[in-house]
Amino acid sequence: MFVEISGFLFLLIILVLVIASSRYGYEIFSELDSDAKLQEISEDPKKFRTGTLLVVIEHVIIITLAVSLFIAFNQYNLMLGIIWVCARSGEGLIQLNRKRDYWGLLNIATQYSGASGAEKDALSDSALAILKSKNSTFSFAQILFSIGTLAYSIVFVVYETFPKLTIIGWFGIVASVIYGFGNGAKRVRPNFNALWNLGGLLIWIFELVLGFWLLYPHPPVPIVPL
Repeated sequence: MFVEISGFLFLLIILVLVIASSRYGYEIFSELDSDAKLQEISEDPKKFRTGTLLVVIEHVIIITLAVSLFIAFNQYNLMLGIIWVCARSGEGLIQLNRKRDYWGLLNIATQYSGASGAEKDALSDSALAILKSKNSTFSFAQILFSIGTLAYSIVFVVYETFPKLTIIGWFGIVASVIYGFGNGAKRVRPNFNALWNLGGLLIWIFELVLGFWLLYPHPPVPIVPL
């Protein structure tokens, strides 16, 4: 049962994030233009609230997914199970905590719309600090994401938990390594996005395929570690 639940949660995360980004303008990695952001929020605060709430839901689903995967697969390797449940739960919790500050942009935007001069500049600087902090938190959270994804991908490969899942597991290993190195490269050189973008694309493909695969019941096979 928890195998199928995990598949559903993978797909739900993708769906919620796509809706938040495409319909409500949520930026996974925010542009550091605080004036434009505050103006955007002032024009449609409901859109900002809805997009942010959807992403909060996505973070909660990430934590739920980590637990569901642990219940479904920890019997194959408890240590790797602990690693991924801690890493991906930490990813979700860190971002949830930061959303409290991000939500504060609503109040700043309200003041910004009626401010001028030095006050307006100060509000813009406050918003910029929040956006920078959001990006920094996201970047760190993605390190935990890569570790967690690598951990359960290794389980899929080494223990062959389900027929044909090994191939998906290998894809997950490659995707998580590329994504992790890409994230590290971007932290060192902020304008270098190519490797991270490639890793992000591979991760989306991996989670989409894995989600559909797990969603339908597949009888596990007796396992002997390679």
